[in-house]
Amino acid sequence: MMDPKETLSEDDITKGLSFVLRDGLATQAMVTLTSGIFLVAFGLQLGASNTVIGLLAAIPPLTELIQMPAISVVERIRNRRLVCVSASIVARLFWIVIALIPFLFGMAAAVPVLIMSLVLYGSISAISHCSWNSWMRDLVPQEILGSFFSRRMSLSLALGIVLSLVASVLIDFIQRNPAFPPGTAYSVIFLGGFVAGLMGIWYMSKIPEPLMKKITKVPLLDQIRSTFRDENFSRLIAFLGAWNFAVNLAAPFFTVYLLVMLNFDLTVVIAFAILSQLSSVLSYGMWGRIADRFSNKSVLRVSGPLFMICILGWTFTTMPTRHLLTIPLLFVLHILMGVSTAGVTLASANIGLKLAPHGGATAYLATINITNSLAAGIAPVIGGMFVDSFKVTELSFTLNWKSPGTAFAIQTLDFQYWDFFFVFAFLIGIYSIHRLAYVKEAGEVEDRLVVQELIAQVSREMRNLSTVGGLRYMLRFTVLGSTDTITGKDEKGAEDNESPVQK
Repeated sequence: MMDPKETLSEDDITKGLSFVLRDGLATQAMVTLTSGIFLVAFGLQLGASNTVIGLLAAIPPLTELIQMPAISVVERIRNRRLVCVSASIVARLFWIVIALIPFLFGMAAAVPVLIMSLVLYGSISAISHCSWNSWMRDLVPQEILGSFFSRRMSLSLALGIVLSLVASVLIDFIQRNPAFPPGTAYSVIFLGGFVAGLMGIWYMSKIPEPLMKKITKVPLLDQIRSTFRDENFSRLIAFLGAWNFAVNLAAPFFTVYLLVMLNFDLTVVIAFAILSQLSSVLSYGMWGRIADRFSNKSVLRVSGPLFMICILGWTFTTMPTRHLLTIPLLFVLHILMGVSTAGVTLASANIGLKLAPHGGATAYLATINITNSLAAGIAPVIGGMFVDSFKVTELSFTLNWKSPGTAFAIQTLDFQYWDFFFVFAFLIGIYSIHRLAYVKEAGEVEDRLVVQELIAQVSREMRNLSTVGGLRYMLRFTVLGSTDTITGKDEKGAEDNESPVQK
């Protein structure tokens, strides 16, 4: 493995970016096959309770907190490629253990082994993420940072969609074939993800590394303490903490609800997830233009409540079981969740950057990351316990009509244990929107104006889609749209940006 270079030639950078792109595709393949819906379904097959599913969702954000002490490791070794490659190799080996759980461990030990393996994988991966972020900041030229990573993410997203569909079909085929032992399907795709991860590491080892610069820094912990003296930024932290708690209270369990409560096949669940992802991708440009014209807070005040209404909408997908409108309602909910998620993701990332003072952004953004990680880690555990505790609870209202010649009843409300859970997440989300009202940002306007602009943007996009030129533009956006502003962070493929239990 080459040592870091004090200066990189233009040819070094060009070749390096090519390998960064290939690593992104390989890493996306690994993440697609080893996380999200597949991991939740695997946990359910092993007998995991809702509390355990919540714990699986909590592991990734909580282990990312290890990035904070990992900074000193990277600065001491001063070879980010060595740290990143070594940590990635060790971390990804645990997917072999996870893939072999159905064959090496009994039902009693299966879930504990899965949890421990994911904890070790996430903890060691956090070290590689820390070194990768610093490495990419120095490698990728600033003038192409947005376009390069947007292309990388768009290609990765396209690959992830294809792999999701192929893997879901393969799992359904294997599970319906009695010749294969139980658990074989997930073992196959997890091993496939491990192989893709090894390919990513090989590409990663080929990426050149610029020499790290030595700079004198104030201890990060002292800088983080200073951010809470900024009253307006503290209000933003309160909003982000409450918002991430509400979202991660519900989001990890959508898959469980579809698979267990509504009894959909895995392929159908994957199709809904892809619909939501595509809606997000096609919405980023629209929300970006609105944020530029008005403010990030204005976007949040519209997209945030829309997402919370979608969470509440899940309670109507059963009455008390699947009904005629269940699938159409889920179709609409996934589209709206995709659209609203794009707005919240874009605006919440950018508002943090905007409110952070010049020269102090590192500490302010670190405070946001810590807050988001803690909220996203604690919420799904509490959510899982909440669902299990309300398992035998039901609240229903029925309108009864009786007359001399007629008698009928109309079911107006039927809340079962999952419905209580979604309502609880909705109420916390509304509280977070209330906290947002106290945050001050230049350019704020009335929500009515943002809604009018949103409707105008959607109308324009619909007209564009009716023409060949408009369709070409939309397809072009999925490849060239900027994602560094969308995520608000340096990207290490999907591995850095997605929870293994979420989509």
